[in-house]
Amino acid sequence: MSSKSSDVQKKFGEKIRQERTKIGLSQEELGFKASLDRTYISGIERGERNPSLKIIVKVAKALKTPTFELFKLR
Repeated sequence: MSSKSSDVQKKFGEKIRQERTKIGLSQEELGFKASLDRTYISGIERGERNPSLKIIVKVAKALKTPTFELFKLR
């Protein structure tokens, strides 16, 4: 994996964590709402997972945020 894609995954994971903590959800709660395991959520947030578009949509719905908002990376 190139460092560029790794950087994008890390920034995406940081955005997920930011949105999750903003609404006061634990990783376990987010996983439950998105029908995903907590360890999968953790992997996304650490930039170790490269979630599919289907997973990203599930997470966005669980966070009650528009999917496009998750792609506003810094």
